[in-house]
Amino acid sequence: MITRPGFGRSGSRIQLESNHFKVSVKSPHEIFYQYSVLISYEDRAPVENKVIGRKIMDKLYDTYSSQLDGKKFAYDGEKALFTVGPLPRNKQEFTIVLEESFAKREIASRFGEPGKRSRQSFYSKSYIVAINYATKIPLNSVLDGADTEQVQDALRVLDIVLRQQAAKRDCLLVRQSFFHDDSRMLTSVGGGVSACRGLHSSFRPTQGGLSLNLDVSTTMILTPGPVIDFLIANQGIHDACRIDWLKANKMLRNMRVKATYSNREFKIKGLSEKPCNELYFTLKEKPGDVGTRGEVKPKEITVYEYFRRHLNLELRTSAYFPCLDVGKPSKPIYLPLEFCSLVSLQRYTKSLSSVQRASLVEKSRQGPRERKEVLTDSMKKYRYDEDPLLYACGISMEKQLTKFVGRVLTAPKLKVGKNEVCIPENGKWNFNRKRLYESIRIDHWAIVNFSARCDMDDLSSKLKQCGRAKGMTIYDPVVFIEEERRYRTANPSERVEKMIKQLKAKLRGPPMLILCILPQRKNSDIYGPWKKRCLVNLGIVTQCVAPPMKLNDQYLTNVLLKINSKLGGINSLLEIEADSCMPVINDTPTMILGMDVSHGSPGQSDVPSITAVVGSHTWPLISRYSAAVRIQSSKVEMIEGLFKPSPNGIDDDGIIRELLDVFRKSTDGRMPSQVIIFRDGVSESQFNQVLNYELDQIIKAFQYGSGGSIPKFTVIVAQKNHHTKLFQVGPYQNQNVPPGTVVDTNIMHPVNYDFYMCSQAGRIGTSRPAHYHVLVDEIGFSADNMQNLIHSLSYVYQRSTTAISIVAPVYYAHLTASLVGKMMKFDELSDTSSGRGSHTSAGSNPILAQPRLHRDIARSMFFC
Repeated sequence: MITRPGFGRSGSRIQLESNHFKVSVKSPHEIFYQYSVLISYEDRAPVENKVIGRKIMDKLYDTYSSQLDGKKFAYDGEKALFTVGPLPRNKQEFTIVLEESFAKREIASRFGEPGKRSRQSFYSKSYIVAINYATKIPLNSVLDGADTEQVQDALRVLDIVLRQQAAKRDCLLVRQSFFHDDSRMLTSVGGGVSACRGLHSSFRPTQGGLSLNLDVSTTMILTPGPVIDFLIANQGIHDACRIDWLKANKMLRNMRVKATYSNREFKIKGLSEKPCNELYFTLKEKPGDVGTRGEVKPKEITVYEYFRRHLNLELRTSAYFPCLDVGKPSKPIYLPLEFCSLVSLQRYTKSLSSVQRASLVEKSRQGPRERKEVLTDSMKKYRYDEDPLLYACGISMEKQLTKFVGRVLTAPKLKVGKNEVCIPENGKWNFNRKRLYESIRIDHWAIVNFSARCDMDDLSSKLKQCGRAKGMTIYDPVVFIEEERRYRTANPSERVEKMIKQLKAKLRGPPMLILCILPQRKNSDIYGPWKKRCLVNLGIVTQCVAPPMKLNDQYLTNVLLKINSKLGGINSLLEIEADSCMPVINDTPTMILGMDVSHGSPGQSDVPSITAVVGSHTWPLISRYSAAVRIQSSKVEMIEGLFKPSPNGIDDDGIIRELLDVFRKSTDGRMPSQVIIFRDGVSESQFNQVLNYELDQIIKAFQYGSGGSIPKFTVIVAQKNHHTKLFQVGPYQNQNVPPGTVVDTNIMHPVNYDFYMCSQAGRIGTSRPAHYHVLVDEIGFSADNMQNLIHSLSYVYQRSTTAISIVAPVYYAHLTASLVGKMMKFDELSDTSSGRGSHTSAGSNPILAQPRLHRDIARSMFFC
């Protein structure tokens, strides 16, 4: 990581504040002592449960405080403990006794029956806690500014203190966020799932000193309440009698429920095979109700009868439903569904549907002023600095947001058709009475309709009319094809094949474009197989649409922007780009790369990851890109296929070589002398891997492909997944910061080269700026040139007429990975082989042999 070369000066000044709360440290020379903790049972088997672990450590302090010199400690819930100053001894071992509710032996208690437990309602269990000295962590390391392991360790200790506070308040902990059990914080998004609003908190070193970054955070949880209500909502039905019990069994497994008649909690193991009124178990009668020989008399009884006769509980709705099994395989415990409720704060980790995501976005919006009020109220309410460990260090926190001065960069001017200059206002522009900068003539194209309610003639006519106004010449389609009714119930791949067959029968040669009308706007099962067939096998540009009932000019223009870009046209250029006046870039052949890795949805641990890299071409332009895609091991974040020499050393089949070929062909054989790399999706802990692995692979690819010459590199990480927000002060505090807002002082890292930029106009909710980290800058940009380049790259996104929130090459890489992921999803669904095996090694699964894009498509902006 390089140090900051200076600060930007361009743009107009603006008064800002951020959700960083200044932290004062009165005793900076205090030292944290770290101890390793090993908690085990009496037989020395380790205790893995974090909840039990925290209870044991709380009991340890209560019991042995004097042997710890009364020192409070922070425990991370696993294997580390921290104190301010040392404990009396470096090595200690304690025996802790916890009282736990007794595992009942009576049949009645198997159902959580109150009042019929065995005489001993609690039993004692012993644990052994071994505490051994590990290392020292000086607190003042976080104030020195150096980016060292000690700094990260000290920050981790401070964050653990906050987590421990939240754990003692019975919050749900999710990394550095915590969520209270408060129904007012829940918002249903449908399907039995709710968004739970909580708080993210983390300490960060900044130019203004140590700060606490506090932000509103959201996690998805199961909506607490009756299990039957959850299943009805989850399966989207209106009647419990229509519940799919196979789906229910899979969904409910491992959830926690509370028996409403006993207030006891259980973990669900599954559903019973038989309904409640047919599910028998052996009941041992009470002593005194015995047979002639004095032995206890067993009796076969259904769960339904047991609850009705022995517990006097009438089943009103679930007598004919399966029961929840909350016992062990050798000793099942059955509970009727209507007497069970899901306990609160259970995380939902599966991916959300498109409807749920839309609902989440709609219901969780918070404007700038509302968000600020929540944060300042939380700082006053939770009183973080009253924690004993923080108090021992003399740590106190201001209760107001940090104020400072930022800058607003001037939006770049754009060139459109007829050399007309277009000046964006508030981060947006339009093509009303304007033409595209370089439009493509479309004279041989087709329209296909997969059963959508759409007038193809009307759509074609209005596209032509709109195109004419934008300077595009569009002829009539050579063919219209409506999907035959008999194919509509076939699987997606069959429907696509039938449509392709009809196209080939009616066309004399491949069209330059196929407009595909889908029946659904999002998540159509046709989309993946259709895109794969066109882009991989046929090499034909395709545009998928799901038109609204009323076609307006804005919709048609957006469609034409995508089509024109895919076919090789240019919708708009930066004025300085069109006039060959780009600073730093214009005089030296320069290539810009955008890199991203897409992983499977939550819960899909075996789905391969997709790497996508886009590279600019046609230098000195910075608006035209091609893409290269590879499949790699699941959940691997570092890109593996950048340089891939063949075994004989004759050829390189890597991503960079593929993009270099396009660059050379578009620049009369020139090789780039400068390469600007934008890397998305990596955390600060992975920065060294980006430099030591990915950059090293890119350098090797250039050495291989250019006879040894190596260009100058600038490597920038672009982050959107962070918790810093920027707010205006004064009369504009209800509004988001204006597009082009940049901050490189005060809340930034004290040494490293980073800055925040909010290039987009936030119209809904609170804007999130992009956080850019410059890891390497061999090219030698000034701070102003770097920030203006990044700002400009937010205006070259060809799919829209607004400035986007992150540089276009990163966005293009993300689009490419997402598109290929949808094609792979189709492969998963269509793969019927029984031996699918693991996705994590080459050759183990057919998905890893995903075909490359057709050569007629690979160099186009097919991802637009």
